[in-house]
Amino acid sequence: MRSYRRHRLLVPVLLCALAVLAARPTAAHKEPGNGTGGDAGLSAEVARLYEEAAVATQQYEAGRQEAEKQRGRAQRAEELLDGQRRHIAALHEDLGRIARAQYRSSGGLPVAAQLILADSPDELMRGQHAFSQTNLAVNNAISKNRRAEARLAADEAKAAAQWQALEKRNTQLAALKADIEQKLETARSQLQGQADASVAAGACRGSVRLDQPETGLTTAWVAPVETYELSASYGSGGTRWSSRHTGQDFAVPIGTPVRAVGAGRVVKVSCGGAFGIEIVLRHAGGYYTQYAHLASVAVDQGEHVEPGQWIGQSGTTGNSTGPHLHFEARVTPDMGSSVNPVSWLAARGVSL
Repeated sequence: MRSYRRHRLLVPVLLCALAVLAARPTAAHKEPGNGTGGDAGLSAEVARLYEEAAVATQQYEAGRQEAEKQRGRAQRAEELLDGQRRHIAALHEDLGRIARAQYRSSGGLPVAAQLILADSPDELMRGQHAFSQTNLAVNNAISKNRRAEARLAADEAKAAAQWQALEKRNTQLAALKADIEQKLETARSQLQGQADASVAAGACRGSVRLDQPETGLTTAWVAPVETYELSASYGSGGTRWSSRHTGQDFAVPIGTPVRAVGAGRVVKVSCGGAFGIEIVLRHAGGYYTQYAHLASVAVDQGEHVEPGQWIGQSGTTGNSTGPHLHFEARVTPDMGSSVNPVSWLAARGVSL
């Protein structure tokens, strides 16, 4: 019974999550955006599936967190119910003691016989009053116990039904989340295959326009990816680089939207070489930022970009040991002029 009550409030959360996800358009049936043929459709599909997977994960986590809160509420409710059960048990014990005491004091005579054998009217009245009070207490206790048991049975039945609904919705939500993630993984693999072919040929496929999200940004500078884990840092050593690491790596899955960190102009889009597919932007003040190892680009050379605009998708092209974004801040558009990108962004209000 306790596990039933602990999950009662999780049902509406998962129902809302399922409704939100079920209402989202299926990526495979959406028309591709600007771009060329299947390449554009695949990049757009990865971007859409990326967002859908993020929504599914957020809703799934929201349900899990609500379940944790509900467990606390259910535990407090169980403590109250336990208190009620102890109170009823105490009443039963008290009634038992009263009955036993009456039996011992009366020599085993029924209460009615004691009243008949009373020696005086006063004793008779006292006996009648005691009998009436005892009878009332017994009836009240029995009625109270029956009501409590009826409420308990109703609550248990309701909790059982809600738990069954919760299990069903939770299974559906988990299956929907897994289906989106499987589609995303397949699309990511295809996107990376196309990117590798472009790098091997040394020629980019051209920009693939993506539907830009509503950012609602109020700052002039942002991180190059929205959700990430920092990996190789600026200046670190290792066998992967000829000298020292020239940028900051962001560990993200293939197909993750890459954002322009600030307003600027695209001065370079290239494929091939150690950086694989890369984009270089020029910003005010003579600084440049580089975004490397991409799987696709969403801008063309000479184009102006805004803060937070999606300019490409992360990948693992070029000299890369796994999916990530290599980000640099430079004083020229060329390699070898980088500065610490973490402190460079921090000076512009972006803390990584």
